[in-house]
Amino acid sequence: MDVNNPFALYKWQALFDARDIFIGGLITTLEVTIGALVLSILLGIIFGIAGVFPNKIIRVINRIYVEFFQNTPLVIQVIFIYNALPHLHIMLPVLLIGILGVGLYTGAYMAEVVRGGIMAVPKGQLEAAVSQGFSYWQAMWYIVLPQAKKVMLPAMANQTINLVKNTSVLAMIAGGDLMYQADSWSGSNMYYGPAYFVSGCCYWIICFALSKYINKLEKKAGV
Repeated sequence: MDVNNPFALYKWQALFDARDIFIGGLITTLEVTIGALVLSILLGIIFGIAGVFPNKIIRVINRIYVEFFQNTPLVIQVIFIYNALPHLHIMLPVLLIGILGVGLYTGAYMAEVVRGGIMAVPKGQLEAAVSQGFSYWQAMWYIVLPQAKKVMLPAMANQTINLVKNTSVLAMIAGGDLMYQADSWSGSNMYYGPAYFVSGCCYWIICFALSKYINKLEKKAGV
């Protein structure tokens, strides 16, 4: 047997026999992706609006959040959350830690996308809405954000694709995701080629499907 040949049939047979491990990792990756995406969009909208809020203190809070998470590595953030929370007597499942870590990180980028989209809408739109009796938040939600979505959608799409790939950081904290399972399985038998090839294909399929769906949304929105 040629142990250095990544195309050796017995290696692929071993991977097929262990398919349940990779399927479980793929499911975990999808769960983290969905949870982190929802969290990042919510944070993006809240902090994106905060970035243009009239109150200076609110804008400062926005900058602190954005600058911190954009300028520190994701892997350090996730490892910090994983190790720091138990010292605060907060015990969370690794899956939830992954969602929080990736969601908080991506939310900072989403916030800048939302802020940029809002700033692309003429200020007169907000002023006109407020003059018609809308509150600031109502004007943002019903008037400004719908107009800003054409600007925001392409950039948000890119951040979504990056989010999927960033879920691989869970491998650093034994998160049970696809990358962790590939590392663990291949490390036990040295069949790295098949493990990483299949994992890479899975990430590509997820990202490609997302990009196609986002293209449809962009066409529907007239981007």
